[in-house]
Amino acid sequence: MEYIYAAMLLHKAGQEVKEDSVKKVLEAAGVKVDEARVKAVVAALDGVNIDEAIKEAMATQVAAAPSSTPEGKDEGKKEEKKEEKKEEDEDKSEDEAAAGLGSLFG
Repeated sequence: MEYIYAAMLLHKAGQEVKEDSVKKVLEAAGVKVDEARVKAVVAALDGVNIDEAIKEAMATQVAAAPSSTPEGKDEGKKEEKKEEKKEEDEDKSEDEAAAGLGSLFG
């Protein structure tokens, strides 16, 4: 991740994302630089509109955010109740299984 962070920092600062620049940022942060990873990041970002990629990522996050409406709260409560019920059922099943095994040895 630090390689991507370095590239993002350079982009935000208005600098070109080049191998030398990424290496300098990483070294300044005290990261042991892996030349292959630097080359891979720079190559992967070549021709990519970073601003557009950030906007798309933000739009995806907003679309995936949970609903804050009362309906969303009700759904969360229903899910919690289902999970609690499943846990109770699992506990009962384990107890029943243990009782059945006890009769084998008892």
